Amino acid sequence: MKYALGLLASIPLAASAVVHSRSASYDGYKVVRVESSEEVKNFIEKNNLGTWNGPVKDTGVTDVVIPPGMNDLDSVTKTVMHEDLGGAIAAESQFDVYAVGSANSTWFNSYHAYNDHLQFLRDLVASYPSNAEIVTAGNSGQGRPITGIHFYGSGGKGTKPAIVLHGTVHAREWITTMVVEYFVFNLLSKYASNAEIQGFVNKYDFYFFPVVNPDGFVYTQSTNRLWRKNRQALSGNTCVGRDINRNWPYKWDIATGASTNPCAEDYKGQAAGDAPETPVLYNYINRLASSSQGVRLYIDYHSYSQLFMTPYGYSCTVVAPNNSRLQSLATGAANAIRAVYGTVFEAGPICTTIYPVSGGSVDYVNDVSKAQYVFTSELRDTGNYGFVLPANQILPSGVEAYAGFAYLLRNI
Repeated sequence: MKYALGLLASIPLAASAVVHSRSASYDGYKVVRVESSEEVKNFIEKNNLGTWNGPVKDTGVTDVVIPPGMNDLDSVTKTVMHEDLGGAIAAESQFDVYAVGSANSTWFNSYHAYNDHLQFLRDLVASYPSNAEIVTAGNSGQGRPITGIHFYGSGGKGTKPAIVLHGTVHAREWITTMVVEYFVFNLLSKYASNAEIQGFVNKYDFYFFPVVNPDGFVYTQSTNRLWRKNRQALSGNTCVGRDINRNWPYKWDIATGASTNPCAEDYKGQAAGDAPETPVLYNYINRLASSSQGVRLYIDYHSYSQLFMTPYGYSCTVVAPNNSRLQSLATGAANAIRAVYGTVFEAGPICTTIYPVSGGSVDYVNDVSKAQYVFTSELRDTGNYGFVLPANQILPSGVEAYAGFAYLLRNI
């Protein structure tokens, strides 16, 4: 759920592709998976290395970014995820050219520039004007609208229980943007021809926000592919950014689950809700939750690890009031995902399934907004590619994740 970029100008390009160059180069960097140990932890801390799967645990595995020329981990048994991280990023960043008005399935053949994501949503609305509209929750710290799409079926808009999805909370998790957009495309394009989808869209109002951290996302495309946080400056400190998913004003002050170090990737901020994006997001959800619609389902999509998780992140012992129901639904969603291509997702509470998270959106939306069903999912993969997931995995990621989402819509 981790860092950077330099693009290789020497790579030949197809006529339909555009390569986006960045100032932070990862040419020659490796990403390796090692067994966690005190030795590995000390080595990472001593050399200030980035990790891709959270804080180093006493057991399990750690995915470590190794700069060129550093061979000190040669004595440790490891699996190489990326032999040349810069080359993998360059290949991933060959974006297909998007023609205005062409919102069709070819969108999912590559990743895309931020402005093209906005145009894709506008083009979907133009294609289905009776069932969709662009919405904005508010603005990011740098003034970009946090843009979403609201779509609905018979009976008009704003009258049915709300389904809210967030993607790209962490800027480098590009696959989440594409998966949320796949859901939108699938539901709208098949609304007239697929009876089940028509039933879903007629039953709920859908509010999907593919990129809720636009400043960070743009930074991953312009400067550092592996940036995670927002781009908020901190007075008197050269380190930039807050982790939006450690900044929600609920259980923010828990000692574990986030960092107080402004340079850390999971920096929680100086105060709960002090990231500009955080109140924008929770106020939007709270308005829906307090209306006659209510929020029936909220899902926050991340990558990577292949998990389908429930509250809570702040505690590994406290369980949600409807925990049994949530675990049943999460397990059912994971089984539905696996039934498509055999991709295995683990289900369970956040804290015990991945790691503690304080100030997270899931716990807030569950306990403060009082949404009926709340989940978060870590998409593909489990470590072969990590954040730099090849473009040929976009469509299968969307198809299998939609199977899990559809399972929930059938059963909530």
